[in-house]
This record gives sequence, C-alpha cells and structure tokens, in this order.
Amino acid sequence: MGKRLHYRKLVVPSNSFGASAPTLIMPRFVILEHDRPDLHWDLMLESGDVLATWALPPQPFGEFRCSAKCLPDHRKCFLDYEGEVSGNRGSVRRIDAGNFQCLDKQRFLLHGTVFVGVLEFQMDSCEFHPSGTSTD
Repeated sequence: MGKRLHYRKLVVPSNSFGASAPTLIMPRFVILEHDRPDLHWDLMLESGDVLATWALPPQPFGEFRCSAKCLPDHRKCFLDYEGEVSGNRGSVRRIDAGNFQCLDKQRFLLHGTVFVGVLEFQMDSCEFHPSGTSTD
C-alpha cells in the first residue's frame, strides 16, 4: 500500500504557497497515460529534484473522484517525455501538462491545457474539481 499524501512532503518553491510576486516560479505537473502493467494515468508533481508520483485509473475529462496509489518518485525528465519506457515497462503518452500551486498540504491548483482546477487528495483517493465548481 502506498504512502498516504498527508505524510508525503512536497518540496516546492516557498513563494508558490499563495504568494503573488511577479517573479513567481510555479512548479510543473504532468499526467501521462501509461500502458503497463495495466492502463493507468501517472500524475506527477514537481517536488525539488524529483516528481512525486501517483497512479490513477484513467478518468473522464472534467470533474472526477478516484483512487490514488502513491508510487516511488520519478525523474524530472518525464515532465517532457513521451514514448517507450526503458526496461520493457511499456510506453507513456502525455494527457496534460502545466503548472500548479499548492493551496495547502492536500490541495493543488492545476493550470494545465486540459485540467484547470483544484486537485484534492484524501487518504488514498483524489478528486478533481474544474475551475468554477465547488470543492466542499
């Protein structure tokens, strides 16, 4: 069983916690469709020199709630990578990418091409609420 998010510390620039400085550097995220061992999405959030990663079942575009399995950290090269994964581990295809802001320890505001809104982790699951919908 993966680590639960509220025990996982993300390392992000200190000014990404609600600061509105004009030089704000927001960390990046990517969602990759991965075909091994079973079809799933890899949600990766930039955290210092690595990508904090969770496996999600493929989701519809829009609001969703699903399981989220914590995976080992991944290399930052996956922020820009699509194709075969070494070691006969299948292939990945980008679903979305962009920047994110930490709202608190469990909620992140995604600014992607496809997903724009609040991603909230709750124990071993997550919810996505597109901008303009309630997160209550």
